[in-house]
Amino acid sequence: MLFGGLPARQLEDIAQIAVEKTFQRGESIFFEGDKGIGFYMVGEGRVKIFKVSPGGKEHILHIFGEGEPFGEVPVFYGQPFPASAEALVKTRTIFFPRDRFVLLVEANPSIALNMLAVLSMRLRRFASQIESLSLKEVPTRLANYLIYLSTEQGNNDVVELDISKGQLASLLGTIPETLSRIFAKMTEEGLIRVNGRTISLLDKEALSEKE
Repeated sequence: MLFGGLPARQLEDIAQIAVEKTFQRGESIFFEGDKGIGFYMVGEGRVKIFKVSPGGKEHILHIFGEGEPFGEVPVFYGQPFPASAEALVKTRTIFFPRDRFVLLVEANPSIALNMLAVLSMRLRRFASQIESLSLKEVPTRLANYLIYLSTEQGNNDVVELDISKGQLASLLGTIPETLSRIFAKMTEEGLIRVNGRTISLLDKEALSEKE
């Protein structure tokens, strides 16, 4: 959690500057190039962070869920948002205005230390994603993602995709047709069983060997 472990008084100070904002499915939260006047945290729902190529193709960079902050880097650098954000489902967010949050951090450095820990963990995840997209084939990227979902959802052998397969293709840096073929091949190999967005991991060890 971004503010986990902070004393009650600091949490109260943070709550005083927070503004709740709700976005409907498909509604834009901010666009690439918008002034970074604050950052958000997902209270409930899911948000996709994406960029659009000059040719109009959307590429999803990240999917954030409950409790995860996004758009926070411009808060400290005063730069525009480097990508766009959109609600995947009806989403309740908590918005922290930049000017008031910076003053709060200056008075309470421990808040910054908490954020640094969260951002460091995220940086490791991003580095792993970049490595996967640049060095690994698409089947390996998909296997990595399924194993990641299994861990996130309690080491279950059955995982639920929280995004559409088209969005998953974009996240993995491929196209839906290629992703469908890989799902079909993994099914034939007895690695997984697909039922809509529910995926049974029949052989997690073999999936892990694809990493």
